[in-house]
Amino acid sequence: MTTHVPGPASTGEHLRIAFLGPFGTFTEQAAWQIAPSNAELIPMTSAPVAMDAVRQGTADRAVVPIENSIEGGVNATLDSLSKGAPLVIVAEMLVPINFQLAVREGTCPDQIRRIGTHPHAWAQCHNWVEKTFPGVIHVPTTSTAAAAELLSTHDTTFDAALCNSPSVQRYGLEAMYRDVADNLGAVTRFVMVSRPGALPAPTGADKTTIQVALPVNESGALLTLLEQFSVRGVDLSRIESRPSGDGLGNYTFSIDIVGHVAEERVQAALVGLHRFSPDVRFMGSYPRVDGVRADVLRGTRDEDFHRGRAWVKNIIHGGDGLNIDPTDAPDWPIR
Repeated sequence: MTTHVPGPASTGEHLRIAFLGPFGTFTEQAAWQIAPSNAELIPMTSAPVAMDAVRQGTADRAVVPIENSIEGGVNATLDSLSKGAPLVIVAEMLVPINFQLAVREGTCPDQIRRIGTHPHAWAQCHNWVEKTFPGVIHVPTTSTAAAAELLSTHDTTFDAALCNSPSVQRYGLEAMYRDVADNLGAVTRFVMVSRPGALPAPTGADKTTIQVALPVNESGALLTLLEQFSVRGVDLSRIESRPSGDGLGNYTFSIDIVGHVAEERVQAALVGLHRFSPDVRFMGSYPRVDGVRADVLRGTRDEDFHRGRAWVKNIIHGGDGLNIDPTDAPDWPIR
């Protein structure tokens, strides 16, 4: 079966998309931004479990949160992407994050002593909660929608839930407060991942995501890593350190590159990076959801690399380096 969704084709009748569930999460909202109308959405208990479903073949794609404008990177997603069988990002989505304080019918404010929600949601609302309900206790849940679902069943230890509007409606709750957050206007970035296959074509407004480890822990190592990008005019839109898991003080870096791996400048940066640190994991090249095109610096366009290679080829083959045909640029190495 073919589908307009980037990545390998589904082997079944419908595209199966695993997501951080249950139904009603912000992640489900993100999934429907790109999923075809006949897709089968499969709720999972965590982002790593959703991605493992793709690795195991029980889902064709997974949609998971990767970055929040307030809290930064979603560690569970970043760590799962960097370990296990390779997965690649094929699309990204943005969802505005608006919370409501949901309660069961008849609940009064003075009855709220414990609030259930996902830790990221709590981090974005805890100041408001403390002012509104001093001394209230946070009960962590696997997602904001899971908190709403549990609250609706009465099988829970908390009295209210921080969740989104679809969850309030889906699970038959009431919104005691709307638009509750310490920083209004928060946005979460979600990604769709698949098994490796044909990459989405470059659009001129793309990102490439990688994970890389420093080869040595010495002064200037991180600077050398970053120079692989700067000297080739490649911008970075995100860089975060994550513990490598093999010893205290050892870190890897999760990086979003502005550009597509099909572009010469990005390829050159990755070649330089791999020479410096072979421990690099490619996690996909895909269109930017905001459509912002890369600012390609003078001397770093694909045509500039083609002319440079044509000039070197001409010299190696006895030419004088003049009157070069840039279409005669070879693939490396020159023989």
